[in-house]
Amino acid sequence: MAENTDAEIRHVYERWHETILGRDLEGLMALYADDAVLESPLILATLKDRSEGILRGKAEIEPFFEAGFRTLPGGLGRWYRTGTFFSNGRQLIWEYPRQTPEDDQVDLVEAMDIANGLIAHHRVYWGWVGFRALADAPNKPAS
Repeated sequence: MAENTDAEIRHVYERWHETILGRDLEGLMALYADDAVLESPLILATLKDRSEGILRGKAEIEPFFEAGFRTLPGGLGRWYRTGTFFSNGRQLIWEYPRQTPEDDQVDLVEAMDIANGLIAHHRVYWGWVGFRALADAPNKPAS
């Protein structure tokens, strides 16, 4: 896999966050390669027909984000990050930390393989607050 430019990496870092905050599905999907892979425990928590937390291709990824934009499970709506990210030209990693200047939030680490300026493989790692939110989700009545 060839390295991406610093501008391509920064574009994905900035635009992914902007499109999530703005609930811009079209803009978000423009960041993913057609055959991208998304891995997250939230997939299992929200898509009951899944036996694994993996989505393959934009055709599976887009409806997942579309549903998430309509309603995020309890406490997943805060998106504070420090502005620090790490990249080696092929991978991009940043954190949504548990502790924020305002309060605690669900703690996530976003890890992405970037190819040709697009997200090829996206993995979401959950910290203990996020894990607790996921574990409690099946026990809470839908609002």
